[in-house]
Amino acid sequence: MFIPLYDTNRLRHIRLQYVTIGLIVANVLVYLATTLGGENFTNAAVLGLGFIPALVHDKVALSPEFVVIPENLSYLTYSFLHADIFHIGGNMLFLWVFGDNVEDALGHIRYLIFYLACAVAGAFFQGLVAWDSQVPLIGASGAIAGVVAAYLILYPRVKVWVLAFARIPLRIPAFIPLILWILFQIVMFATAGEDQVSWACHIGGIIAGSILVLVLRSRGVPLLAGADGEPDPTPNIQQPPVPVEPATGDPAQPTSQWGRGAATPRD
Repeated sequence: MFIPLYDTNRLRHIRLQYVTIGLIVANVLVYLATTLGGENFTNAAVLGLGFIPALVHDKVALSPEFVVIPENLSYLTYSFLHADIFHIGGNMLFLWVFGDNVEDALGHIRYLIFYLACAVAGAFFQGLVAWDSQVPLIGASGAIAGVVAAYLILYPRVKVWVLAFARIPLRIPAFIPLILWILFQIVMFATAGEDQVSWACHIGGIIAGSILVLVLRSRGVPLLAGADGEPDPTPNIQQPPVPVEPATGDPAQPTSQWGRGAATPRD
């Protein structure tokens, strides 16, 4: 539908988005490690670190050679695995464009908690929808969906550059592509059925991100910021001048229309 390229939203509360950068680096390193290890190593990583609902819900057991972590840790570890270069490239591009400003609004530590919680929520929702599924869930999409939802709530009118239909460059308010993206996830979740993409994971991330951003944002950070990333200023309305009552004084001393005594000669 669209590819985000750049936003015009500067950082205001932090100097560098090092958590976002660290998450991107971690995802890329894990992808390289699993890819360079060969097909067998990649498959073992997916089975051992991916989120498998039937396994977590004790419907099946994993072969001992693939057990590398406690099952419940897969609620997190799955989000650092990706299927191919397009899978990780799309997720990391969204994280790079939108993650820095969400980190700015939440602060480093709360943002890291937010990101990981959205990843957990994505896996949890996938597990609810596909309770007995033995297909491993991998990818950062649940966490990224939470970041997108948070950005929409925080900065809906900030201008972003996007490639519409992957070829038409547009500079438009963020709420247009982000609302369309979220609606697309909802429609696909409702209609796609069995698919290689876990739309349920996206929905879980969106729900978690929409709630957590309200709780974790830093004090003083506004919601629904204006086009420059700041809340819309209060209009500067010029008030009409207020008439001033004439000063009370000597009756023999007349008062001007501006309330200041005018010196007049006396007989």
